[in-house]
Amino acid sequence: MAIIDATEPRRILPKIPAALRSPFGIVGLAIISIWVIAAVLAPWIAPTDPLAQIFPRLQPPGQDTLLGTDAVGRDVFSRIIYGARISLPLSVLVVVSSMVVGTVAGAIAGYLGGVVDEVIMRIADVIFAFPTIILAMVIAAALGPSLANAFIAMLVVSWPAYARVARSLVIVARQNEYVIAGRLLGSGVFRSLRRDVLPNVISPVLVLAMLNVGTAILEFSGLSFLGLGAIPPTADWGAMVADGVQQFSSWWIALFPGIAILSIVVAFNLVGDSFRDSLDPRTRNAIKTGMK
Repeated sequence: MAIIDATEPRRILPKIPAALRSPFGIVGLAIISIWVIAAVLAPWIAPTDPLAQIFPRLQPPGQDTLLGTDAVGRDVFSRIIYGARISLPLSVLVVVSSMVVGTVAGAIAGYLGGVVDEVIMRIADVIFAFPTIILAMVIAAALGPSLANAFIAMLVVSWPAYARVARSLVIVARQNEYVIAGRLLGSGVFRSLRRDVLPNVISPVLVLAMLNVGTAILEFSGLSFLGLGAIPPTADWGAMVADGVQQFSSWWIALFPGIAILSIVVAFNLVGDSFRDSLDPRTRNAIKTGMK
């Protein structure tokens, strides 16, 4: 019979990876959590309607409003809170969609090889030949300014990165004996990919996705800044920075949305770096040794 030590506390919650318990990982998770909570509770946190023009124009922070007002009398703080409901979900959605499309395309190319590999990877190379933000601007401009079209543009320019990573990993994984044995036992191509190959590919792809969330937020904000994303009067961080540039003397209009973008991008980069460290055996062992 096993002896249970009553003095040892029972573990109720799953153990947090050591890398995420590092100072940078904790800070990143805390910032992301704050913004997620703010986005979910925006109707209760925001003092006013983000579209309401009820305050004096270009009022500086510290009087009737916490972060001042914009050129038409809207509360900047309320618009930043509601802007999180656009920037965060759309950025995560485009990263997840790009990861799924790119991973499937790269896995098929790496597993089948031949003509399929050449076609998929040459399409990816064509997209890689252009700077990401420039190509996204061209696609968004061709489709017309809207959040949906900005999402499509971001998806088109983002999936090749995942395809390249997945392809290289699949080419290595398909040579393993258990994959070959599964094929000899009658497993089809897609069953072999799903059961034997993809589980060994998904971890590096997830790390890349976590690192790319911050980039997606920056690119979405850039498209909105150029008038190719959110359509006024939608509360969007990039569009708010663009409004602030037109009112340069009213520094608060652009500064606070810019700080919001900076904080969430840095937070996702910190968490992404922590996930990457947790998958690197040498870094993971060094972190565990330092925490003892």
